[in-house]
Amino acid sequence: MARAGITTERLTRAGAELADEVGFDQVTVSELARRFDVKVASLYSHVKNSHDLKTRIALLALEELADRATAALAGRSGKDALAAFADTYRDYARQHPGRYAAAQFRLDPGTAAASAGVRQAGMTRAILRGYDLAEPDQTHAVRMLGGVIHGYLSLELGGGFSHTAVDPQESWDWIVDALDTLLRTWTGR
Repeated sequence: MARAGITTERLTRAGAELADEVGFDQVTVSELARRFDVKVASLYSHVKNSHDLKTRIALLALEELADRATAALAGRSGKDALAAFADTYRDYARQHPGRYAAAQFRLDPGTAAASAGVRQAGMTRAILRGYDLAEPDQTHAVRMLGGVIHGYLSLELGGGFSHTAVDPQESWDWIVDALDTLLRTWTGR
């Protein structure tokens, strides 16, 4: 029997908060049981195992990111849209490092196809339509943006820029400017 007040949604949100506190890799059903002051077995009526819990946290993070990006992109195009999209990811990663890590969690193909990650890919392609890229260049650009944004955020969150005198915001702005210039001037191979 399920304990009163504990729901799958509540466990998922608590797991997301835990991820932000201790890191996504440290999230387990056992740790959540401790936080809810219940036996681990009582949570298995809500989640199958730690992998199921992490999948649910990943889906929550993808949905939150997609919602924020949708709001940020409304009425924008070109460099303005690119910067808003990139800034949305950076802000989310800084505010919710564990959830951001969860958004990178490898989902099975069926779950991934039904997730908000598909919506994010569509938004990225919408941004790129403003740069008039044909295939396969558009697909390459989607991958480049994901790689550059995620790479920078991984380094920044890991403290990789704490030892330099140059403000990370200056580098971020420089990178967004460089991406915009590349995308605007790309003529193919």
